Amino acid sequence: MSDTSKKIIIFDDDEDILSICNYILEEQGWEVHTHTDCNNIIEKVSAVIPDVILMDNWIPDAGGIIATQTLKKDEKLKAIPVVYFSANSDIQLLADHAGAEAYLAKPFDLEELEKVINSVLVKQ
Repeated sequence: MSDTSKKIIIFDDDEDILSICNYILEEQGWEVHTHTDCNNIIEKVSAVIPDVILMDNWIPDAGGIIATQTLKKDEKLKAIPVVYFSANSDIQLLADHAGAEAYLAKPFDLEELEKVINSVLVKQ
């Protein structure tokens, strides 16, 4: 696998955020997969095995915390870094509770998005 095909999955029910992130990340050479719910999350993530996951707090149906915790309990998927993002003021607490590696407060600018994704990639 070449370095150019880094894969990311974005879980968010906000189509605007998905399309902006999709556009920006594809420009940077990412292969972007998006979902507007976190149902069957193990299957969705297993099908791609991404380098990074972006997880919205308010994702239907179970919500980002349960979705992230579900991934972190799975032996094959738990090492994939999750970046938690939300407009909640207590995003750091939510991200910690979920077991995410990093977090990003909404609204975020694109530099922040790049910075936080790169920060979790380095840790791998």
